[in-house]
Amino acid sequence: MSMSVAVLGTGIMGSGMAKNLIKAGFDVTVWNRHREKAEPLAEAGAKIAGDPKDAVAEADVVLTMLFDTDAVEGVMGEALPAMREDAVWIQSSTVGLPGVARLAERAGYQGIAFVDAPVLGTKQPAEEGKLLVLAGGPEDLRERVQPVFDAIGSKTVWVGELPGDGHKLKLVANSWVLSIVGATAQAIDLMKRFGLDPQLYLDTIAGGVTDCAYAQLKGKAMIAGEFPPSFPLTGAAKDAQLIAEAMDHVGTRPVIMEALAAQFRDAIDGGHGSEDMASVIAAFDGGGQDRASL
Repeated sequence: MSMSVAVLGTGIMGSGMAKNLIKAGFDVTVWNRHREKAEPLAEAGAKIAGDPKDAVAEADVVLTMLFDTDAVEGVMGEALPAMREDAVWIQSSTVGLPGVARLAERAGYQGIAFVDAPVLGTKQPAEEGKLLVLAGGPEDLRERVQPVFDAIGSKTVWVGELPGDGHKLKLVANSWVLSIVGATAQAIDLMKRFGLDPQLYLDTIAGGVTDCAYAQLKGKAMIAGEFPPSFPLTGAAKDAQLIAEAMDHVGTRPVIMEALAAQFRDAIDGGHGSEDMASVIAAFDGGGQDRASL
């Protein structure tokens, strides 16, 4: 009998994860607040649940991939009482350290095993089953959840045994990713303001020690002004704020991350929230001119 997995949240990331679980032979049930985002997965072999309770009722593993702590807490408030007592909850949404603590506590109240497992990667790695899983959870749960991680990712890093251990590494990694995006936007904008072809910047660093595949990818999108969402700007802004809060909590100054968060918010205010995070370039394009006129 195959393992059954319920995936709650079938947006950009969750849908790719669900498809790879189906390909790996799992019995997959999916639920999404907006049902139309879940329905295409029926063609791939998923069962579509009408509500979270129905989705998790028979699942061996429940995987949450929702936007933030409030979204996860709201959905799991319905789902947790309906879960089997021997089921495991894999929490993959990026919710920050206080969020993980809140969710793990709720799982504990219900007597449900909990694994903190955010992932590194965006739309394409999710679709290809090449995410990096950053996990924190008890040693005795690892064998049970590893087949799920193998289906959705190319590598699993077990950071520690406590809820939040996986998230600590995720926040560190995302601090680097968001910094690359922000710094690339700054460089592209400055090239434009100097009256130079911004592609010349990408060509100059290409293949050198300062080159970065992510800078090339996002830089080309910024130059073209095309931002189909791989990781939406709203998610980048949320994560930047979570990182800044975590940095402040451990006593290091979040100056760079707060500046990045402000740029992400400016671009969202300019109407780019649903676009890829590379659209942060808009905050430099408009914001710099506005500040210069003050």
